[in-house]
Amino acid sequence: MKSARQLALAAAEAMDAKKADNVVVFDLRRHTLVTDYFVIGSAETMVQIRAVSDGVAEALEEAGARLLGREGHARARWILLDFGPVVVHIFGPEARRLYNLERLWADAPIVER
Repeated sequence: MKSARQLALAAAEAMDAKKADNVVVFDLRRHTLVTDYFVIGSAETMVQIRAVSDGVAEALEEAGARLLGREGHARARWILLDFGPVVVHIFGPEARRLYNLERLWADAPIVER
């Protein structure tokens, strides 16, 4: 299996491949024990949010990661994919503005891609 950093970057690439907007990878290793990386992106429609979610799940499972949990798929305003050391958030535009995780984790470094 790939390292957590490699998985986070693979998730970001999968999001880019599905045309997600504003994809950002945060290195949270020094900020929380919950996960090592957050990958955050957004998509315009429910259909696209689901497509991005499915693309990320497929890419990371092919890389050897196991999906531990998926939240929000039915409503598709915000889907969270938990791979343990990597947590992926796919937001609709309104939900991304509302929850503003970038502000919440502003002191965490952004991983260059």
